[in-house]
Amino acid sequence: MTQRQSSSSFSRSDRKILTLFPYALVSLFVIGTTRLGLENFRSRTNSQFSELDRQISAWGKEGRDWMLSSSSTNILDQGTFMDQCNNVFDGEWVLDNASYPLYSEQSCPYLTKQVTCQKNGRPDSLYQNWRWNPRSCDLPRFDAVQLLEVLRNKRLMFIGDSIQRSQWESMVCLIHSAIPDGKKSIHRIPPRKIFKAEDYNATVEFYWAPFIVESNSDHAVKHTVQKRLAHLNSVAKHSQHWEGVDFLVFGSYVWWMYKPIINATNGPPENVKEYNVTTAYRLALKTWANWIESKIDPRSQKVFFMSSSPTHLWSWEWRAGSDENCFNEAYPIQGSYWGTGSNLDIVRVLKDVINELKIEVTLLNITQLSEYRKDGHTSVYTERGGKLLTREQKSDPKTFADCIHWCLPGVPDTWNEILCAHIISSIM
Repeated sequence: MTQRQSSSSFSRSDRKILTLFPYALVSLFVIGTTRLGLENFRSRTNSQFSELDRQISAWGKEGRDWMLSSSSTNILDQGTFMDQCNNVFDGEWVLDNASYPLYSEQSCPYLTKQVTCQKNGRPDSLYQNWRWNPRSCDLPRFDAVQLLEVLRNKRLMFIGDSIQRSQWESMVCLIHSAIPDGKKSIHRIPPRKIFKAEDYNATVEFYWAPFIVESNSDHAVKHTVQKRLAHLNSVAKHSQHWEGVDFLVFGSYVWWMYKPIINATNGPPENVKEYNVTTAYRLALKTWANWIESKIDPRSQKVFFMSSSPTHLWSWEWRAGSDENCFNEAYPIQGSYWGTGSNLDIVRVLKDVINELKIEVTLLNITQLSEYRKDGHTSVYTERGGKLLTREQKSDPKTFADCIHWCLPGVPDTWNEILCAHIISSIM
């Protein structure tokens, strides 16, 4: 994670503390590497905790302002969603156990073990019953049949990493009950997964591209975050699969956050050097933006970009004095909140690049609404390396809790409710 924050009020010690994010992140890929970072963190003095709390509070306001305000017509809340909805991303989570969840683990055969928290032993289920309630409008309930009619003879594709894959799984679960048995199928053509609704001749697809641009992590199964190498000036191998897709939903964040620097090329493949992550992210998005402007036909295609999916790695951010993570959390955060896992420099780069585009791309600002949901992560009720956590691993949540990915049903269903409402309203 880059340490160059725009506010000069961030002290050197603050920056040092915030560097712990990548150590926690990599623990999801290499077991136990958070230990050193957490031990270093625990050695901080009480005065540093107080100062960091002050900075987090200030960052929360700045983050909220960044995510909720923009003059760009490319941002969803500028009238392209629904006339009566000034800002669908400004609201609160409301407990609704009468209408939610919109499906169950048992009813959807397409969920992977990574996200089936109930099946994996999670004892509570309240995380499934929260409904996002915008302040200025009512978010329409997901209508699978209406969306399928819109998708008739069309393709919807999610592009990104495992966060986008879980959003794809959520979408498939949301629509599959409206399709008769024998009229739906899943095909795996790495790096793609394709769900097809036969009667509608419609597909909902996932394409693995964790950096969006090409990288050494593009294999759908064999990839590693530790030895990242991104090709910042190339999307050609990926984009041949994106051409002609009617609805494209991009997302790329967490894979950039392992360290403040990344090995990358921005020219000849052999010219590898270290880049600041924020600089590399901007160069990568510029390459993506060039493809968008040269290949997308706005008359027949719609493009969306998901803002960063937040993490909840340290409970002291929402509960002062604690020393845990998302494990055992059962309720959303109340009041204004912006965690250190959501990097403002990356937010700014994403908004800048999208606002400079000549073709409309809709930014779905799901970061702030998801920030509240510390209860929604897979925690210890998930798998690692293709295997469910053992009893011993579950008993050590500080090391093994996954506070990045989300249980399903859960938070990504809300992302898809917003996406669906926008897709439907954009063609009516």
